[in-house]
Amino acid sequence: MAHLDRRRFLQLSALAAAGGALSACGGGTSGTSAGGSGKITVWSWQGPAAMMKQLVPAFEKQFPAIKVDVQDIGNPAIWDKITAGLAAGGQGLGDVLHIGVDYLPAYVEKFPDGLADLSPLGAGKHKTAFAQGMWETVSRDGKVYALPWEANSAGFYYRADLFEKAGVDVEALQTWDEVIEAGVKLKEKTGVQLLGIDKPATQADSANLFQMLLQLQDSFYFDMQGNITIDTPQAVTALTVIKKLNDAGLVADMAGGWNTMISSIKKGSVAVQAMPTWFGGIIEETVPAEKGKWKVRLPPAVAAGGKVSATVNSTHLAVANTSQDKAAAYAFAEFVLTRPENQVAIYKGKGIAPALMKAYDDPVFHEPSEFFSGQKKGEIFLDALKQPSYVTNYSADYPRALKAVTDAQGKVLLKGADPATVLKEAADLVAQQTGRKVLR
Repeated sequence: MAHLDRRRFLQLSALAAAGGALSACGGGTSGTSAGGSGKITVWSWQGPAAMMKQLVPAFEKQFPAIKVDVQDIGNPAIWDKITAGLAAGGQGLGDVLHIGVDYLPAYVEKFPDGLADLSPLGAGKHKTAFAQGMWETVSRDGKVYALPWEANSAGFYYRADLFEKAGVDVEALQTWDEVIEAGVKLKEKTGVQLLGIDKPATQADSANLFQMLLQLQDSFYFDMQGNITIDTPQAVTALTVIKKLNDAGLVADMAGGWNTMISSIKKGSVAVQAMPTWFGGIIEETVPAEKGKWKVRLPPAVAAGGKVSATVNSTHLAVANTSQDKAAAYAFAEFVLTRPENQVAIYKGKGIAPALMKAYDDPVFHEPSEFFSGQKKGEIFLDALKQPSYVTNYSADYPRALKAVTDAQGKVLLKGADPATVLKEAADLVAQQTGRKVLR
């Protein structure tokens, strides 16, 4: 799953320009059976689409009046297609839409009638079934716009063999300042750099480490009221950590994005991938011969005693308001996302970490991983999901904020700029572009 593509802000340009709400949508709910009837279309991409297709026979057996067509639209193509459909008043949209956490707020704000409110269909009964903070990401002003699918926690994947050679106990690292000290020692002993960042921001999603460091401090680009928080003390601290890493010669340039990063894993040119839950499967697929050389832990805290857990991204299933049978569409989303056995099957098939907490009762999440040196990887991330979670407000203006932040980060990494100065400039720019207030 190419989750990184979700943050390609260009896919939201049409949405940001549209600005207005949809006119009242004409879709209705037939309600001719417990879960509706007729044929529904589901839009998703690659791995998730493949797994939902496998669940269709069981669903149609239980709901014989409903026929399901799961379509692999592709990622990031799906964002263009959903955006265009919403901008056209909902015309041509699928019934069930797979949406990333960074796109859902924009769709709700710009097209308030574009997605169906799932509350009348019974979504509320699942409110406490998901990981902490998930319900707040899919609901607003008393309405529920989607059901949570996956919940990806911040992770710290590392080459245990390299750190062992350098005499570093990674599990003992408590803060990112200690990580920097360990990185210097690692480079001296092995010649390998600590981690990689797309320094010139050749791809929109080059601020993943910065965002993770923010979320570990219960902060992001906007607060829950929509105020700009790009240059808060937490943000300055996060970018200062990145500057220290870079100044110490520990950051490899990943210009080119995904392909460059995958190449670096194959070459062994960096020792750490500070990436979410789902990335473990990518590492296994990329370097299967390195079984037993990798380990994973939750990331060190930004400051002593700080948080080491954060839900950094997620995806959801929504229902288009123009669906001719919302009950049938919701029934399928509910079938996929609220039944533990289905979420376990999806995890076994594609490694997609469920937001549904009951799914984690299955033994698969508690088994040792041969690739990750016998660690119970599932339990590591489960511990994170059980912790109180900061609810991230991406807002409709996330694309603008992301562009401003990656530009600021580039100035720090390539020109040695002062983090506080460039973040203030970024915050003021986003305020000028959006009319939002900067919270200082």
